[in-house]
Amino acid sequence: MARALRVDGDLGEDEALAEPPGLPGRPARPRLVAPSELKQRSVHTPEGRAALVHALAHIELNAIDLAADIVWRFAGMPPLFYRQWIAIAQEEALHFQMLREHLQSLGHDYGDFPAHNGLWEMAEKTKHDLLARLALVPRTLEARGLDASPPIRAKLMQAGDRRGAAILDIILRDEIGHVAVGNHWYRTLCTGRGLDPVPAYAELAARYGAPRLRGPFNLEARRSAGFDEAELAALR
Repeated sequence: MARALRVDGDLGEDEALAEPPGLPGRPARPRLVAPSELKQRSVHTPEGRAALVHALAHIELNAIDLAADIVWRFAGMPPLFYRQWIAIAQEEALHFQMLREHLQSLGHDYGDFPAHNGLWEMAEKTKHDLLARLALVPRTLEARGLDASPPIRAKLMQAGDRRGAAILDIILRDEIGHVAVGNHWYRTLCTGRGLDPVPAYAELAARYGAPRLRGPFNLEARRSAGFDEAELAALR
């Protein structure tokens, strides 16, 4: 549910919108389960490779919802904020489309495997504080994708899935930019609130129960996404 552009170009950025029921809008499938209930499958089997691509597609579908949610939910930011997140939602939709088409080429479709709801659960936790949302969704959960992408790509290549690996190259390139947008606005809000970004992040992660970050970290991608050396040192 994106904040609609008006005919005169005004984004309506100061307009507070009431939360509609039933967010996010989702298809009837996949069945959502606890992460512990998801089976570990070998990527060297057709079923296991399809399950991995399905998991990636589910992440990208959540990413569309997350970008759209930050647009309509949080009023009062500069117009650039909303334009950037609308563009991010469009890129996440492209990622989902590519992964779904690849999944279909493997004889499956989105919804054929169970999935978990962890990304949206963090969105629910942080829906009352934009600073927390920026800290814990783009800068934490989505930034984990920067770390996870190279080993997943390597697995797909080992299994002979060149198309899947090529899609991950596109996603990693785009996700660096998405996380950079999150970093920019997180620091902007920290400055406005008189907060040091590094201890503020640690406090928010503890308050909202963010998952503990574990290496190995893709430091090159994280630097490209705007994490500074103090933040990278804190990861270690």
